[in-house]
Amino acid sequence: MSTQEDAFNEAMVEIYHRAKVECGYTSTRIRQMLADHGGLGTARRLLASDDIQYGFTELWERNRLDLTVEAHVLKPEFEGLFSDVERRRAKGRLEALGYHP
Repeated sequence: MSTQEDAFNEAMVEIYHRAKVECGYTSTRIRQMLADHGGLGTARRLLASDDIQYGFTELWERNRLDLTVEAHVLKPEFEGLFSDVERRRAKGRLEALGYHP
């Protein structure tokens, strides 16, 4: 596992905890996915789905799209981990709701 991938995995765990503490939102699905697939595997699975995930909607309702997987996929420090298709999908989901990372 690369240092970049390790950093992304840590960031995914951090956003799970921040959503819980800062927003009162606990995603048992994300927690389980992180345990099963790690941060990178979880992000790729979520981005591969055509469906908007429940957690994404919950964070949007709390005005915290900054804590979404999609927002973290677009961070410059993680750019090399994701394909152009994955990054476009993340950006499209966020921009559809008026969030411009």
